[in-house]
Amino acid sequence: MSQLFSPIKIRDLTIKNRVWVSPMCQYSARDGIPNDWHMVHLGSRAVGGAGMVVVEATAVSPEGRISPDDCGLWSDAHAAAFKPMTTFIRDQGAVPAVQLAHAGRKASVAAPWQGGRALPVTDQRAWQTLAPSAIPFHAEDPIPREMTRGDIDEVIKHFAAAARRAATAGFDVVEIHAAHGYLLHQFLSPLSNKRADDYGGTPDNRMRLALEVSRAVREAWPATLPVFVRLSATDWVDGGWDAAQSVTLARHLKEIGVDLIDCSTGGLVPDAKIPVAPSFQVPFAEKIRAEAGIATAAVGLITEAQQAEDIVAQGQADAVFLARALLRDPYWPLHAAKTLGVDAEWPPQYHRAVR
Repeated sequence: MSQLFSPIKIRDLTIKNRVWVSPMCQYSARDGIPNDWHMVHLGSRAVGGAGMVVVEATAVSPEGRISPDDCGLWSDAHAAAFKPMTTFIRDQGAVPAVQLAHAGRKASVAAPWQGGRALPVTDQRAWQTLAPSAIPFHAEDPIPREMTRGDIDEVIKHFAAAARRAATAGFDVVEIHAAHGYLLHQFLSPLSNKRADDYGGTPDNRMRLALEVSRAVREAWPATLPVFVRLSATDWVDGGWDAAQSVTLARHLKEIGVDLIDCSTGGLVPDAKIPVAPSFQVPFAEKIRAEAGIATAAVGLITEAQQAEDIVAQGQADAVFLARALLRDPYWPLHAAKTLGVDAEWPPQYHRAVR
């Protein structure tokens, strides 16, 4: 029996399988409002058999967007725009989820096909970025403004408010983005956090914002539904954030009611040497799962059905998130089920082609 295609229950939510769509930025929103592109992009992966579909990094405030073209959840209008999408995803048997994010110093950049670099301050679409310390991502980028305590308090409020709007929009899972060099990760790592107050210096202080945001989201989110956190388990740089600190943080997150750690790596600094290879991040999911006693999901060059099956069956993670593989093939879950001998049900509209 396939473990990859067995259901998993987290709190009161049952997810039909362990193949989940990773949040992937589409750089196609206008003023943070999702549109038809997002409906088709997300909906097709639900049709394709994924157990959960996670919306891209969705900003909790305008300045929290990675690019001017990212989705947001800072107003009721944003929540209303997502509602038809969550309804459609659920109607296909998948769980609608959203990743809540603030990009910090990595905000105000162009879309990848427009260069992907920080917008110059003279660009009408650019804005002042925020960070734990006034250190840019690239040396030539505009310098971010070091956040005040008031700024920090506002960010916590924005995450909680976005979580409440996510519930109104019909999402069943929220994931807090504390990875890939974005704001919460910037606070976690001593490479980007040089503060001398309660949010900098010691590991406990550097973890403070991630924990306060997670606590605020957990309190704002329905108690019956899960909260995930995505972590970069290592910066891949000596003296940076690492796996041991990630285990400690995961233990604290579990104590405040986080249900699963989505285990990624890197993204904090541009010159990290990352040993990219199939399943290269899976050991971090396995380590956090074993040592923190919390459910995990694995990511990173997971492309083959048996590879994904083995990760779950061997207890390295409770689920897998796929990204590029699902961009190339929205029906990857259904094709993987066939490879593994699982009788997965295609949509009836497609039966004439697959039977």
